Amino acid sequence: MEHLVFALRYLLPFHGLLPTFEASMAKTKSQKQLETAPLIHGAAELSSVTVDDYSSKLRGRNGFLGDDANKATFISKLEELRKVQRTHGMDPLKDMPADKLSKKKIDALLVGEDVEAVAVVMGAIEGFAHDFAGVIEKFVQDSVWSKTERIVIGGGFRQGRVGELTIARTQILLNASGMDIKLLPTIHHADEAGLIGAVYLMPDWMLNGHEAILAVDIGGTNVRAGIVEFGKGKKRNLDETRVTDSILWRHADDEPSRTATISRLAAMLGELVEKAKAARLRLAPLIGIGCPGVIEADGSITRGGQNLPGGNWESDHFNLPRELKKAIPNIGGDDIFIIMHNDAVVQGLSQMPQVRDVSSWAALTIGTGLGNAHFTNRTVKKK
Repeated sequence: MEHLVFALRYLLPFHGLLPTFEASMAKTKSQKQLETAPLIHGAAELSSVTVDDYSSKLRGRNGFLGDDANKATFISKLEELRKVQRTHGMDPLKDMPADKLSKKKIDALLVGEDVEAVAVVMGAIEGFAHDFAGVIEKFVQDSVWSKTERIVIGGGFRQGRVGELTIARTQILLNASGMDIKLLPTIHHADEAGLIGAVYLMPDWMLNGHEAILAVDIGGTNVRAGIVEFGKGKKRNLDETRVTDSILWRHADDEPSRTATISRLAAMLGELVEKAKAARLRLAPLIGIGCPGVIEADGSITRGGQNLPGGNWESDHFNLPRELKKAIPNIGGDDIFIIMHNDAVVQGLSQMPQVRDVSSWAALTIGTGLGNAHFTNRTVKKK
């Protein structure tokens, strides 16, 4: 019967008729999960949480609130301090162009012997932390965020010493202002968090009999695809989910078209299917995708996809899940099922084990932009 329900829900993605069908059957635990976790893209109701909001339209000084705290904002703080130093005939960063300042290079400056360079980086951290604290305070003034207890901080900027110091300093500023909110840097590396969270997009019953799924994280600079393992044999524990293999493509270096991006992604996923087969992993015919923007129920993107490779991802004539299904119609002989959601939502979900003891929480991802999402746990497990 469970397979029949799966088939019906696959054929009726908006499940308008399915509740009537399910009501005629005895309610098992799996069937109740079906009713509370509709299998649509960008869903508000998931097995573990309600997604209250994401990709907020709140306004800040520079446009959307997220424009006030992202990677470019930090670099601009750094450049402001360098400009001051240049007026005195010195640049502690040795005239290095701003676009060449990677996280590794900036982290290296922090531990170097040039104290002026350290001071400039620390000054940028201080300035950015104040901006970031201000952004959080504005989010919390919104009714959806008003009861937030914890905020997961992810994204590429979170990695490295600069990101860690920024988060720590922001926490101190929030504490000083009287805000009782705990900032929680992602436990997983940001590259893996964007994959691991995809497991939580899937209702538990869809994972039965399998050990792993494929996941994709699409950003403004990179595309990463990976095998996400959530159990071996009959044992399944989502809290121990891990990435066992992944492929990274820095598309920003290649500037591909949208069509070329889909082809490259399909090839990456095909390679991972073969790796899972070689590792004898029972791979579910499921692909979870995290992608910037507002994700509609049919998988289209209506806002926020401007930084995606090749452009025009918000076109009425483009649908990523549909295009991937054409390129990869099945896995292990079974038709694939794809669920896509906003990338900040997916990164936030990767930290479920660390937020089960609170009711209201959020995720902010610092990268090319500032991703945001807010959640309410369906159940709270106090420690």
